[in-house]
Amino acid sequence: QVQLVESGGGLVQPGGSLRLSCAASGRTGSTYAMGWFRQAPGKEREFVGRIRWSHSTLYADSVKDRFTISGDNSKNTVYLQMNSLKPEDTAVYYCAASVVGGSGYDYWGQGTQVTVSS
Repeated sequence: QVQLVESGGGLVQPGGSLRLSCAASGRTGSTYAMGWFRQAPGKEREFVGRIRWSHSTLYADSVKDRFTISGDNSKNTVYLQMNSLKPEDTAVYYCAASVVGGSGYDYWGQGTQVTVSS
């Protein structure tokens, strides 16, 4: 089992920045990738980006060049730095973990709300 806890959400004005954190605990040695997803009201959950423990990253086109994912292996923590935020970035943000032998993203955090509004 892997437990994930997100933090760092909140209210920010358009053009502002936020940094989300995702702290992993439990059998973290079995993970090989961490992903960020988001779900806006009335919409399906969508992929934001992911990082592998090799530090390679992949982003959705909608956030590329604005969002950056990084990881601190020593702290078992992944970060999502969000810059130039737009109202359409408003959503609940989730982190998720892929584990060796699993299928897709096997473990999910509880989510943290990000609201971009003036």
